[in-house]
Amino acid sequence: MPMRLSGLMSGMDTESIISQLVEAKKTKVTKAVKAQKTLKYKQDAWKPLNTQIKNFYLKTLSNMRYEGSFVKKTTKVSNSSIVSVITGESAMNGVQSLKVNQLARSGYLTGGKMELIPGAEKRDENGEIISDKVTADTKLSELGFDLSGSTGTINVQSADGLTPIKVDGSTTVGSFVSALKSAGLNANFDAANERIYVTSKGSGAANEFEITAGDSSGRAALEKLGLSYGTGAENSIASKKEKLFKSLKELADSDSGLEADLKNKKLEVKDSSGNSHEVSVYDFLADQASISPQWTVDDIDDSDILTIVRDVQIYANDNKASISGDLNTKLDAWVEDAVDVVKDMRRFAETKKTAAADAEIELNGATYTSTSNSFNINGLTLTVNSTTAPGEEVTITTQDDTDGIYDMIKNFFKEYNTMINQMDKLYNADSAKGYEPLTDEEKEAMSDSAIEEWENKIKESILRKDSSLGTISSTLKTLMMEPVEVDGKKMYLSSFGIGTLNYFTAPENEKNAYHIDGDSDDAETSGNADKLKTMIANDPDTVVKFFTGLANKVFDEVGKVMEGDEYSSMYSVYDDKKMQEEYDDYTVKIKELEKKLADYEDKWYAKFAAMETALAKMQSNASAVTSLLGG
Repeated sequence: MPMRLSGLMSGMDTESIISQLVEAKKTKVTKAVKAQKTLKYKQDAWKPLNTQIKNFYLKTLSNMRYEGSFVKKTTKVSNSSIVSVITGESAMNGVQSLKVNQLARSGYLTGGKMELIPGAEKRDENGEIISDKVTADTKLSELGFDLSGSTGTINVQSADGLTPIKVDGSTTVGSFVSALKSAGLNANFDAANERIYVTSKGSGAANEFEITAGDSSGRAALEKLGLSYGTGAENSIASKKEKLFKSLKELADSDSGLEADLKNKKLEVKDSSGNSHEVSVYDFLADQASISPQWTVDDIDDSDILTIVRDVQIYANDNKASISGDLNTKLDAWVEDAVDVVKDMRRFAETKKTAAADAEIELNGATYTSTSNSFNINGLTLTVNSTTAPGEEVTITTQDDTDGIYDMIKNFFKEYNTMINQMDKLYNADSAKGYEPLTDEEKEAMSDSAIEEWENKIKESILRKDSSLGTISSTLKTLMMEPVEVDGKKMYLSSFGIGTLNYFTAPENEKNAYHIDGDSDDAETSGNADKLKTMIANDPDTVVKFFTGLANKVFDEVGKVMEGDEYSSMYSVYDDKKMQEEYDDYTVKIKELEKKLADYEDKWYAKFAAMETALAKMQSNASAVTSLLGG
């Protein structure tokens, strides 16, 4: 904005004079701005109301046009702790019996506890052990997997297919768990328990998984990871025990003292018939080394082996001076091997594999299976939560849901009443004559609360006697009062105990709202006889035919109002396109008027500036003359 210095020569307050001259011209701008604001208020009032009408038309009315929407059924079960039921439209009425034989489950593998080998513990700078726990960073070599740098293969069979995993001494617990996840399983390392847990991603037999060794190195890795299970693992343990017994027999045969000592130690074993016998350790070893052993090796558990280990250690310590150094070394090595085998045995015993399984139920004697605990059968969705006890049956009863039909009709009128009451409130609003949108200058002279009160007065009355509002409101009211023909008979809402309240006693702007006789939530009509519920129970077909007929009639007529044309958009009951066009026109017009006003103001400033210039020249000339005359 240019800086203007006026009235210097004339002494006149040109700013005030020009301001008064411009004020008269400014009226046109002010009127245009206020008209645009009024239009904006009207647009803002229509948008939420139109959305309400549109939703009522496209959702509520559209849904109620079809008899299928009224087909409501409900199902009750005699034991909801065993099964829950969702009732579909196609469900058949009747009573059914259910047995739940088995729930669906995922395959689950609980790993045995892993252990660090001596020397793999974390130590401080003084060599003191600060942690002997297995972590995600623990390497397989630190668990005892040491095959001179060889690589093992572990095969994972999941729903995703077969995935081989390569492992070696540098493979960490964490990286192996990640490999299991990549192979299509859920896997987790629990540092607190030092175990790996594995489960299939989905339930059911189709999602079963297996983790097996691809070679001997893979088997060794699984044993150290605590994930060795099944027949292969059992055979591996048996083979290690047999090798252990064979090597001890060879050591005893090379040393008479050890042989005599082992002959004095006793074991309780079983024969192939399951009969128990007490035999010496040496006789047991000799039996296992024979071609046809009579004692069962499976019955020698970890505690039996540890007992033998202690006996061997005692013998070696007691006779260290009399036996050869080579034998001492071999006995120490045997003890280490035996302890390692015991650890593998214990990990194997701790490793538990639960097989995945399908859910199985019997419905009315027919057997069904599912990979999940959910079954979709003849319109019912059954979700089983637990199995039934032997001889127990759950009764499932499906029947028409009269409450569902009633609630649908009740919700229809609840939405209709909210909408029609709002229309009446807006249409019958008090006049705001004398109130116009405020200019910025007018707001400066008022408090915030006064401004808010003033503007609310305009907004609340902006749709008063609006022709578009009157049209849609009258259309709805008329249609709701008209009859619907059902099987050749004209019926009205009053035929079902539904009507408006007395015109003179109904609350303001709620005179066109409908109330259902006997509705417990309606204080006005709750004491009346519930005619609607009675008709739904006794003659649901007539109820459904009437309300689908009413909904179709209202849908068609309201649809005509919302068709859209050159003034209004599709699904709009007011001239939204025309209003927006007018609003945009005002924006252009206001800019033009503001420019003209600025030009007018500049013209007057130019005229006064010229006058000041002329006065300055006159004064200058007068001074010159006075100077010449000796003044």
